[in-house]
Amino acid sequence: MQAKDKTRRWKILSTEYLIRRPWLTARRDKVQLPDGRINPEYYVVEYPDWVNVIAITKEGRFVMERQYRHAVGMTCYELPCGVMEEGETPLQAAQRELLEETGYGNGTWTELMEITPNPSSMSNFTHCFLAKGVEKITEPHLDATEELEVYLLKEDEVKALLKNDELIQSLMIAPLLKYFSSF
Repeated sequence: MQAKDKTRRWKILSTEYLIRRPWLTARRDKVQLPDGRINPEYYVVEYPDWVNVIAITKEGRFVMERQYRHAVGMTCYELPCGVMEEGETPLQAAQRELLEETGYGNGTWTELMEITPNPSSMSNFTHCFLAKGVEKITEPHLDATEELEVYLLKEDEVKALLKNDELIQSLMIAPLLKYFSSF
């Protein structure tokens, strides 16, 4: 699923990459708006697409994580999530991330929604999945820089995290709110 309305696109007149690193790519575009005006400096941060998963066990528990997030200096509750690797479909990436970070897998999977972190300055999408009936099938296999704890929470505990502003990641709050309002 892509953005539905691509009318009124800006014409890119030139692009200059300011930085190209594995986790940070930024460019400056010179763009022409549909009415002819020129904006000589429009900045875009390029990221690969991301995935996150609302994973619910056969027993009805939500598989959640807590990990330190350096940019905000906080340890946060989160959904299992991660970056899509080249060549992966969103579903493959979501299944891999859930298994690697939590050891949970299997179940019935559906794509819940596709959202953007900030469409004015970031190039990527987040693919949000719902996985029902997951089960523990292995131990987590974390990346060298990952350090997280896995929690199995009841529905009312997840709702309390939302109500009490203990979930702060908007890309995770959105699919949870959609889930709780739809199911």
